[in-house]
Amino acid sequence: MPNPFIISQPGPLLEQMFSAWPNEKKKQIRTWLKFQAVTVNGRPVSQFNHPLAIGDTVSIRSDRFAIPKTTLPSGIKIFCEDASLLVIEKPTNLLSIASEAEPEKTAYFQLTDYLRQSHTRSKERVWIVHRLDRQTSGLMVFAKTPDAKEILQKNWDTFEKKYEAVVEGHLPQEAGTFESDLDESNPFKVFIRPASSLTRHAITHYRLLKKNRHRSLVELTLETGRRHQLRVQLSAIGCPIVGDEKYGAKTDPAKRLGLHSCFLRFPHPLSKQELLFTCPLPKALAKLVS
Repeated sequence: MPNPFIISQPGPLLEQMFSAWPNEKKKQIRTWLKFQAVTVNGRPVSQFNHPLAIGDTVSIRSDRFAIPKTTLPSGIKIFCEDASLLVIEKPTNLLSIASEAEPEKTAYFQLTDYLRQSHTRSKERVWIVHRLDRQTSGLMVFAKTPDAKEILQKNWDTFEKKYEAVVEGHLPQEAGTFESDLDESNPFKVFIRPASSLTRHAITHYRLLKKNRHRSLVELTLETGRRHQLRVQLSAIGCPIVGDEKYGAKTDPAKRLGLHSCFLRFPHPLSKQELLFTCPLPKALAKLVS
């Protein structure tokens, strides 16, 4: 890591780092900046034109941050890591958090282990922001501080979230909106019921992306985030997600649930900078509608 330096004349952060660290590759400096490994007076900064004043101290955090697209042994792929959050691609058949039957083979456990692997006595950990079903793959966000967790969870319903699903059959229209009232009282299965004090309203916007003789690929944009929302709504129109036997699927051509979290857009919990992540449909699912 380059040595810290003290500002002797005002100027924008990136320009000052290029001058102070001439032996470092500019790409590496930009990477440190992007993932908040750069600190000004001890506080992480990611804005390239952050104004520096005389006497400010600029340094690189000693914390270890993953290089984007790092893949952990569990199959988790890290899309972004900074001092506040981790954005990952969760593989299918991996729980988000522990259950009584499976305490360790979870995204939460694997990421906490990843943060602590270079410091055996470390108390670093991640905080759950939201969940994906075990069989659903794709983008997930974890917080690295309690403050980031609180901000992300409080605003989660306002963030833009899209999924792609391979479904059996063909939708009645190429685009539209599903609105349902869901009864989530059964821990194993969600049901559509008439609106009551026991139900929660669920809204999903959909768009057909591709279809063949037997299946369709659908883009789904969540307006609400209810348990099994996408699975039960697609089943209700006669187009269950492939591999979803619980909600009426008759086929399982990929030997997995055909649901993938493909898009996230939200402001960073501290800097408020817009973050946007896309994650392509796994090949095993894409070939089902090729």
